[in-house]
Amino acid sequence: MDKAWLFVNFLMVGVSLWTHNVKGLGVNWGTQANHRLSPSIVVQMLRDNGIRKVKLFDADESILSALSGSNIEVMVAIPNGDLASMLDENQARKWVERNVVRYNFRGGVNIKYVAVGNEPFLKSYNGTFEKATLPALRNVQNALNEVGVGGTVKATVPLNADVYESPKSNPVPSAGRFRPDIADLMTQMVQFMSQNNAPFTVNIYPFLSLYANPDFPFKYAFFGGGAAPLVDNGIQYTNVFDANFDTLVSALKAAGYGNMSIIVGEVGWPTDGDINANINNAFRFYQGLFPRIAANTGTPLRPGNIEMYLFGLLDEDAKSIEPGSFERHWGIFRYDGQPKFPLDPSGQNRDIYLVGAKNVKYLENEWCEFNSNARDLSNLGPSVDYACQFADCTPLGYGSSCHGLDAYGNASYAFNVYFQTQYQNLQSCDFGGLARLTTQNISTGNCNFTIQIASFALRAAAPVAFSFIAVFTSLFF
Repeated sequence: MDKAWLFVNFLMVGVSLWTHNVKGLGVNWGTQANHRLSPSIVVQMLRDNGIRKVKLFDADESILSALSGSNIEVMVAIPNGDLASMLDENQARKWVERNVVRYNFRGGVNIKYVAVGNEPFLKSYNGTFEKATLPALRNVQNALNEVGVGGTVKATVPLNADVYESPKSNPVPSAGRFRPDIADLMTQMVQFMSQNNAPFTVNIYPFLSLYANPDFPFKYAFFGGGAAPLVDNGIQYTNVFDANFDTLVSALKAAGYGNMSIIVGEVGWPTDGDINANINNAFRFYQGLFPRIAANTGTPLRPGNIEMYLFGLLDEDAKSIEPGSFERHWGIFRYDGQPKFPLDPSGQNRDIYLVGAKNVKYLENEWCEFNSNARDLSNLGPSVDYACQFADCTPLGYGSSCHGLDAYGNASYAFNVYFQTQYQNLQSCDFGGLARLTTQNISTGNCNFTIQIASFALRAAAPVAFSFIAVFTSLFF
């Protein structure tokens, strides 16, 4: 690498530490990936980009250890599946002692919040977590109070925006109310959090408004203006984020807690997996969001600073795609910690962009491609299906980055992503003679054939379930 570039890059990193630190801006750090970056590399990446707040989805020991001494504010989490165990006061206290008190020392982890569950009242859960969430919240906050950290560490419940709504007869923010089926529960929960000076945490996704409704006005999903405004008592709403947030403000006011602090636990835009999930739209969304955060614009009903956590930090290729193929592509950084686009998180037009992860170790420069010399193609389709069952083929979907490939290109993509997921085990690039190795990068256009990273927790490669006999047997018998 050119020495002059190294010097410039060093200066940019140093400057970014001072300029990217925007008050109220954090990120969600998810870890549902087949190959994970070392937590120490990710923490350094956070610091290089001046990101001072991070929201987790559990209380992973390796991540918390890496965060020790960083002074990054942290929200640790109790997954929905563990809420039932928090109904036992002793278990709640043990969890707090193990995952909060343990790190509460000078030079430890700056834990600020405990997320009790994650969107537990989603309609799709059919009430599964409704009975456990409030008692778990109480027990966790009471445990925090009892061990002496409740003054600085608050328990909250990240909630999907579907917990509140406006009536169809009057769909304006000022008419916002909590969803009728959980209104009493929400009021009790808000009351308890308010008594403990804990914030209301909500996840707002303008992209999902666009995804769920093909007739949704496109420009209304962004901040740049141009959309026909929604007028509510003289207030003009030109984007769905403001309207959604103020619907919550109205719902809280109607419940008697109009001044309660609000955190946006998740907000972002995916970059693949749907016709509207792409780099250009994501860049447009963030280019509108960051200046608002920097300027403390807020919303019409709640002007001023809003604490927000971008979703997310890194792509996660092992996430469930039940909600949509875009679920694996929310990161502002790729799977390997490299920026997807030249974003300036300061929101101040300083042209100081995201800094990529350092010291990332990759596997060999080898790809797996369709073997054009293969004679028997009868199992090509089932083989592609098999590869995509165990690896991420969402970029092949309609409107996605690799949608334009032909049948053989699709096969190459599927074979390669499976090969990389299997730590480039030679047997995983066979498929009964349908695949072969190449040292030539077979990426094309916007379709990237990745080389995987060497996971920090390098385990023995998953048993390669691929000889021709194994495939044939599993697929047809």
